[in-house]
Amino acid sequence: MTELAKTCWQHQVKQKNLKEDLRKAKLTKDRASKIRVNHLQFEYVDKTDIQKCIDIKKFIERHEWLGKMPARPTHRFIATYRSHIVGVVVMATPYAFTTVFGKENSHLEKLIARGATISWAPKNTGSWLIMNSINWMVKNTEFRFFSGYSDTAANELGTIYQACGFYYLGQGSGTKNEYYDPDNPQRGWFSDRLFRKTGQYKKYAKELGIKWDPKWVRGYTVLWYLMPIKVADQLRKASKDYQNRCLKRKVQRKHKYTYLKCPTKSETRRLLRKFYAQNPKFKPETKSIRPGLPYPKERGVK
Repeated sequence: MTELAKTCWQHQVKQKNLKEDLRKAKLTKDRASKIRVNHLQFEYVDKTDIQKCIDIKKFIERHEWLGKMPARPTHRFIATYRSHIVGVVVMATPYAFTTVFGKENSHLEKLIARGATISWAPKNTGSWLIMNSINWMVKNTEFRFFSGYSDTAANELGTIYQACGFYYLGQGSGTKNEYYDPDNPQRGWFSDRLFRKTGQYKKYAKELGIKWDPKWVRGYTVLWYLMPIKVADQLRKASKDYQNRCLKRKVQRKHKYTYLKCPTKSETRRLLRKFYAQNPKFKPETKSIRPGLPYPKERGVK
């Protein structure tokens, strides 16, 4: 295995960006090496803080594998050192909810959709930021389990999730195919979920001369039963036609992890019982072993 194959994409991009990142932060390599995690500041960024949200977007575009913000972001967190952003975690509403804790509890899930640290960030910044973000969510929101994916296309294993003690749910998650619109190349490759987004259906309606009725949507869900049948058929056909016009490729399946965190032991026990009842294979033989499957150690597709 080559040295390149032993590392993930984000490690490689850190090496590439290091010199420029140090210059912008007015740091020397020696000074940066002396920074520790306890020198950082943790912060939740509200969506109303427009400038910081813009800064987070730029950070993700420069330092994160996918290079763009996720759909349906809900919560943003940053680690800073002397006002410089060192790390970012963005949580979002999942497209497909995890049912490992029971369908009735799926509303308690939040997706760790994006996460990245700068090239000179101190050791353990990523895991420190993830755990601080999860603790903030549990204290301030109703969410209790947090899912994350490691992209095999980026040579990722989920090392940070393993360091944080996440449960490993296996490799085989994520979309099977990605699409590319030749007429909109700046969008890049995307999953088939885009064809079914509310905003996309509104676009189809506009192109077809259909007046969009706000009552057709609740949150992120299109309420097809409230639409005239003819309109619903037209919008579904427009979605399918757009998908057929796009280029298509198969993608590697991702590693999936989840982390359970509750404010009380009784709630933790209740959700763990449901977790084991739903997924007997994830129950360890002894309490000293972490729930879930054994962590993967080899990079690439299983």
